[in-house]
Amino acid sequence: MITYLIIGLTVVVSFLCFSNSLWFDKLSLKPFRIIHAQEWYRLITHGFVHADWLHLFVNMFTFWSFGTYIESVFTHLGFGQGAFLLLYFGGMIVASLSDLIRYRNAAWYTSIGASGAVSAVLFTAIFLNPWDKILLFAVLPIPGILFGVLYLAYCQYMAKQGGDNINHYAHFYGAIFGFIFPILLDPRLFEIFLSHF
Repeated sequence: MITYLIIGLTVVVSFLCFSNSLWFDKLSLKPFRIIHAQEWYRLITHGFVHADWLHLFVNMFTFWSFGTYIESVFTHLGFGQGAFLLLYFGGMIVASLSDLIRYRNAAWYTSIGASGAVSAVLFTAIFLNPWDKILLFAVLPIPGILFGVLYLAYCQYMAKQGGDNINHYAHFYGAIFGFIFPILLDPRLFEIFLSHF
C-alpha cells in the first residue's frame, strides 16, 4: 500500500536529517530559496523531514490511521492510487502556498513536516464519513465533523497567536484541501456528504 511506502520513506529521510544538518537544510521548505533560487522541489521534500521522533511519530501515526482507510475507499470508488498520491502531495503543496507567499523574501524562514499532507488525508476521511469517531486529545471520541470544526478553529487561533514553532497555517490549508478534494474527484460525493445530515 502507498501509505506504508510513504511512511517508510518519511521515516528514513527524517532519520537521516536528524543527524545531518546539510540534508535538513537542503530538503526543508525555504520560501526564499524556492522563489529566488527556483528550488521548487522543496514544496515536496520538506514533507519527508521532521524535527524529532515525536514530530515524526505523531504525523506518521495519524497518516497511517487514516491513510489506509482512504486508500481502500478510493480503490472501492474506482479512483485508484494516483488519486491518493494527488491527495497527499497536493495537500502538501497547497498547505505550503501561504508560507511561500508570506515568507518569499524572508531568508531566515524554514518549515518542515508532513502535517499539511496528513491534515488533507484526515479531512478527506471526515468528508467521506463525518460521523465516524475521532479521538480528541487522543482520548475523547467525538464525531469527525465536530473534530474538524474544532481543529480548524484551533488552527486559526494558534496561527494568529504564533510563537510555538508549529505551522498552523499548513495544518489549516491542508485540511481545507482534503475536505474539498473528494468533490473535485466526483462532485456527486458532495450530495452523499449532505445526506449524512
